[in-house]
Amino acid sequence: MKKTIVLVTLFILPMVIYLFFASGITNFGRLGTLTENVSELELVPDNVSLEGKITVLGFLGRDVENKKGNAFNLNQKIYKRFSEFDDFQFVMVMPKGTEQRVEELKKELRQLADVGKWKFVFGDENEIYAMFNSLKTNLSLDKDLSTPYVFIIDKKRVLRGRDDDEGNGIKYGFNTSSVADLNNKMEDDVKIILAEYRMALKKNNANRIK
Repeated sequence: MKKTIVLVTLFILPMVIYLFFASGITNFGRLGTLTENVSELELVPDNVSLEGKITVLGFLGRDVENKKGNAFNLNQKIYKRFSEFDDFQFVMVMPKGTEQRVEELKKELRQLADVGKWKFVFGDENEIYAMFNSLKTNLSLDKDLSTPYVFIIDKKRVLRGRDDDEGNGIKYGFNTSSVADLNNKMEDDVKIILAEYRMALKKNNANRIK
């Protein structure tokens, strides 16, 4: 009798633990909706769009050389891990006049990974401020039109993030100067938003079969 109870317990307990964590993942597994109707890109080149893409959006500013470390951190910790996913892109909003420096940056990034999903768009100061301000964050651009933070934008041009980041308030973006922020937070949040779309795709496919 005791042997039977032990065997049943050993069988049921892992199932209970699995269901508990599965339930937790379901509740946690959706990023907060922070800002709707983020401005569409109306910059050069005009074939880069936020609509219909999961986008990591950044602003490297005029001093591209000084922001190479940020780009490399992002490339190594996030881009290389997730770049194979469909409809996923990195878009850097750049001031006009930095085109040559961007080409040099792309050449260096190309030595580390395929840069096909790194997109660079160019605008004047007013256009860049308008784009950044449409995110409606508690952050700001530096004088050279840069910020170390990058942002996750979903396919409907909604800024996604954390409603309450470990009791520290809303987390709008991720600091590319901090490997810990990229490793411990951004990586998890990118996983979550990609999982959201995978689940939605599976549901749509299942409904079609019915």
